[in-house]
Amino acid sequence: MRVVFMGTPDFAVPSLQTLYDMGQDVVGVFCQPDRPKGRGNRLEFCPVKQLALAHGTPVYQPQRIRKDGAEDLAALKPDLCVTAAFGQILSQENLDVPKLGTVNVHASLLPKYRGSAPINWAIIHGETGTGVTTMMTDKGMDTGDILLQRSVPIPPDATAGDMTDALKGIGAELLKETLTRIMDGTCPRTPQDPEKATYDPMMTKELGKLDLSWDAQRLHSLIRGVNPWPGAYMLLPDGQPLKIWAAKPLAGITEGQPGDILHADSKDGLVLRAGNETALQVTLMQMPGGKRMDPKDYLRGHRI
Repeated sequence: MRVVFMGTPDFAVPSLQTLYDMGQDVVGVFCQPDRPKGRGNRLEFCPVKQLALAHGTPVYQPQRIRKDGAEDLAALKPDLCVTAAFGQILSQENLDVPKLGTVNVHASLLPKYRGSAPINWAIIHGETGTGVTTMMTDKGMDTGDILLQRSVPIPPDATAGDMTDALKGIGAELLKETLTRIMDGTCPRTPQDPEKATYDPMMTKELGKLDLSWDAQRLHSLIRGVNPWPGAYMLLPDGQPLKIWAAKPLAGITEGQPGDILHADSKDGLVLRAGNETALQVTLMQMPGGKRMDPKDYLRGHRI
């Protein structure tokens, strides 16, 4: 089949590689425009672009595929489009181009966790399991018919980064099975139940700010869900962010009030009183301008 792939970050790379491994004729790859990155603000190619160029596949990077990418997509005359974490919404004009439609690899068990950050939000909301869905894309936000699904547990301390690494390979495997069954005519299509649907917004830097009036377990879920981006943080008295990369929830804490520092020393590390008689024992932190480290190590020579 003539296939056009659309994706941008690491999550999408195994799915594109699967198309190459299957011998599909990948006639073009669409990804987000190159962005400046790092302290030097140098333009860097996204992971999908790097893989496509390594295979000699033409790469297209429209600001908005609905407008400035529509002609390029139509000119490629694909039989099928495949998307995975592309980062742009397709118009009906885009969707009408491929003869067989557009298959999306989505990192949740739809109809739950529609939207652009399903892995993050599943962890933030304290889910113990998630998965991957392949679906037929329509004009809505992740509202198309479900093709295949595969579920996996979320380990208690897994971060969004950990689960992205786990799910990207599963997504590629599920895509291979989906395309194989589409080609032999055995792939099911199940409409989504809108009454069971959930949708969460895009991630923002502000989302990572910790509110110590919350229960420690809820804080623990947030810390994991915003790792590696945007990262959880608290504001120091001078307004600078103290980043919290890992922590352990403690229950049955009656001393102090939410927001109090219960311990800040090299023996006990950094322990913060949270809501509902709980506390948060920070196990990995980062001071402004510093590196990530165990609070016990930091507190041997510094005070908080």
